[in-house]
Amino acid sequence: MKNSKRLLAMAVAAAIAAPMNAYATNGMNLEGYGPIATGMGGASMAYDNGTAAMMNNPATLSLMDEGSRLDLAIGVLGPDIDATHPMGGKWKSDSDSFLMPAAGWVRKTGKLTFGAGAFAQGGMGTEYKTGGPGTAFTQMAIMGNGDDPSIVSGWREFSEVGVARVLFPVSYQVDNKLSFGGSLDYVRATMDLQMALPGSIMGDMIGNPNSTVGSITLSGPAAGMLPATIYGGYFDFADSNDYAGKTEGDGFAAKLGFTYKVNDQLTVGGTYHSETNLSDLSGSAVMELAYDDGGTGAVMAMPGKIKVKDFQWPQTFGLGLSFKPNDKLMLVADVKQIKWSDVMKDFKMTFTNPGLTLDATMYQNWDDQTVVSAGVAFQTTDALVLRAGANVASNPIPSSTLHYLFPAIVETHYTAGFGYAMTNADDINFSLTYAPEVSVTGSNPVSNQGLTVNHAQTNWQLMYSHSF
Repeated sequence: MKNSKRLLAMAVAAAIAAPMNAYATNGMNLEGYGPIATGMGGASMAYDNGTAAMMNNPATLSLMDEGSRLDLAIGVLGPDIDATHPMGGKWKSDSDSFLMPAAGWVRKTGKLTFGAGAFAQGGMGTEYKTGGPGTAFTQMAIMGNGDDPSIVSGWREFSEVGVARVLFPVSYQVDNKLSFGGSLDYVRATMDLQMALPGSIMGDMIGNPNSTVGSITLSGPAAGMLPATIYGGYFDFADSNDYAGKTEGDGFAAKLGFTYKVNDQLTVGGTYHSETNLSDLSGSAVMELAYDDGGTGAVMAMPGKIKVKDFQWPQTFGLGLSFKPNDKLMLVADVKQIKWSDVMKDFKMTFTNPGLTLDATMYQNWDDQTVVSAGVAFQTTDALVLRAGANVASNPIPSSTLHYLFPAIVETHYTAGFGYAMTNADDINFSLTYAPEVSVTGSNPVSNQGLTVNHAQTNWQLMYSHSF
């Protein structure tokens, strides 16, 4: 018992201390949690896939053997993102490799299984070190008026959204066929953002009830004293800390699930993940305005506070099965519905300083996303199992709201992996995911028409497991 308590503390502490930012592939979700499931396309609803079950379907924890299990995992996500525009050139994102740790511990005693763990949920982001399309088009407006475009040369464009969970799952095996499970999740979200808005887009958003981009409302003593000609605006709330974000918030969520063993070969499972209840993401910020000063142009910097309002993770419904025609072969398949439309209608921010309050809303209008995962596992020897699969999802982002800083557009994933039992108590599992490039071109004549975003990924996960 002392060893299990010490290992549990080490597992949760390792995951909590690790970076939370992820660059996700089913919208903002990872394509799979844990290399056992990810090796088979992310399918995970109806078989024992280790402690990652607390992120997938907590009822599958009842399918493990009696005793305790500790999983320590590490992964690398490798996005390859660029944006192009016929009038502006090409911008390559430098965000191309991110470390993703996870840890979990569970104990099964009789009909009851319980545990704790910490996992990265997902996120998205990019980094254009010399400025992205927003900076470039602001510079074009400055040059068009005969001023110096170098006044905004420091406008790097960058986004980093991360969500992590500390989970406390419980599963109960009713009989040899039916199990129910659930978890209470503490959820923490962080966001860094450096975003340039060209004056043409800002102008469309201010006081235009018919804007297809969003809205900007200004109030306070300084609202009527802003420059007459604004080339562009710049929201800056970002830092260099990989372990936290400039803005942060937290809250709770929950999961429920079941598994039912139809016969010795076939098991079905399902799960429901609730929408999160996160607080607004708050922190310090600087808002800059590039404007015509009657000379060569100037930039006004206003320090203040930023609040990202009502940023939530969506509810999810999942159903799946596993089929074992013999002792060596297992076939698995899941279908999930992720309700992005409930939480990604708008992106809302409020910037405040003593003289100005700016409320900005940018329309998102994400679609709900259907994800189909399927895979196969083949036990080649007593020690080695090989896995392969695919994960197919629809792109949730409409072309009218496509943004180069939030390119969660990847659709199809091909996966492979293996598991190897080093001893009776220790094993390792590995998965590799390749997501071919997806290209989406914007259709909004005000904000993104002609802008094409390209996104591909190569990711892997490695996990060490110890049973005791």
